[in-house]
Amino acid sequence: MLNQEMLREATRLTRAGQLTEATALLQRMFQGVHAPAAASLVPQIVGLPGGVPPTIDLKSNRIGGAVPKAPGITAGRHRPLFDRAKDGTWLGLRGAEHAPSSKADIVPEGTKFIDGKYSNNAGSRSYKLFIPSGYQRGQTLPLVVMLHGCTQSPDDFAAGTRMNFIAEEQNCLVVYPAQPGGANPSKCWNWFRAADQRRDEGEPSLIAGITRQVMRDYSIDPKRVFVAGLSAGGAAAAIMGATYGDLYAAVGIHSGLACGAATDMPSAFTAMRNGGKGARPAAAGPAIPTIVFHGDRDATVHPDNGDRIVEQAIGATRTQKKVHRGQIPGGHGYTRTTYVDGQREILEHWNIHGASHAWSGGSPAGSYTDGEGPDATKEMLRFFLQHPHAG
Repeated sequence: MLNQEMLREATRLTRAGQLTEATALLQRMFQGVHAPAAASLVPQIVGLPGGVPPTIDLKSNRIGGAVPKAPGITAGRHRPLFDRAKDGTWLGLRGAEHAPSSKADIVPEGTKFIDGKYSNNAGSRSYKLFIPSGYQRGQTLPLVVMLHGCTQSPDDFAAGTRMNFIAEEQNCLVVYPAQPGGANPSKCWNWFRAADQRRDEGEPSLIAGITRQVMRDYSIDPKRVFVAGLSAGGAAAAIMGATYGDLYAAVGIHSGLACGAATDMPSAFTAMRNGGKGARPAAAGPAIPTIVFHGDRDATVHPDNGDRIVEQAIGATRTQKKVHRGQIPGGHGYTRTTYVDGQREILEHWNIHGASHAWSGGSPAGSYTDGEGPDATKEMLRFFLQHPHAG
């Protein structure tokens, strides 16, 4: 169990700008922890002036053994946290360390990828919108909202997931809200702050506002609007599903955490390391269809967080469970567990064996991807299109 007093002191030191002292304290704390790769589980912290909550950046790693140079994951990202603090790459502040993607890696030929911006009382966010070649005004199409991970951008996330290419095949629009450095120095969605976990407040209001703006400006089927994300973006997607079940028909969460898994920095440490046992109870009413992907060697966000997401999504709904095991030729094995409510499958949980903190089946054109796993993008979009809003 993590020492809460030491975590609080590390928080104080970080906010005071004493990063070396905070690092040393955390290192001493983890020396007594016997789980594999304990030090590598420490989230990335950025001390901010004026009492602003610290950033928690979810870096790529995996539990136990040597970390392979998976496609799209640079070797530099796998150096221990405390080594990286010595040479100025403290906690991912240099960004994704990944070359910008070319347009051919981001969108298919003949399609559009345009800029947009949304503002409300909580601030403003820019976004990129993918419009498939088959879009025609008057014909309503599905919309997928994609929330990137820490240090990523809409272009990078689009390239790594190849969501635009699959959306072109299925004739869907895709919008990528962008988290700016001004909101979080590592461009993480602030999933761990209570103020950013409530409907019509903070970042949830901005993401929902972007969604509604696209629905207003384009021909979108309101029954087929979905939200997905990776890592911090996955945690943000869980929040959107929990707080805007009337807006989003289904949710996709890759390597994320359940809504309410943390409400401050100490609880974020605990959730990332131990599995987020303090996640918010599910709301009353029918379960929102959810598809979850998580690597069982993820040492950044503990794999048990995937189980917490499942529990939260199901809530009090009575379900039957079915288990299927598979293997990607030359790649990872996986266990796919489905939960059925009567005749309706409401949830899928993909546990990817040997995978770390990266988008499964992704392209090396983007960061934080692992091409050896099942194609999370195809499976998410397939699941989404099978689960429109009822009525």
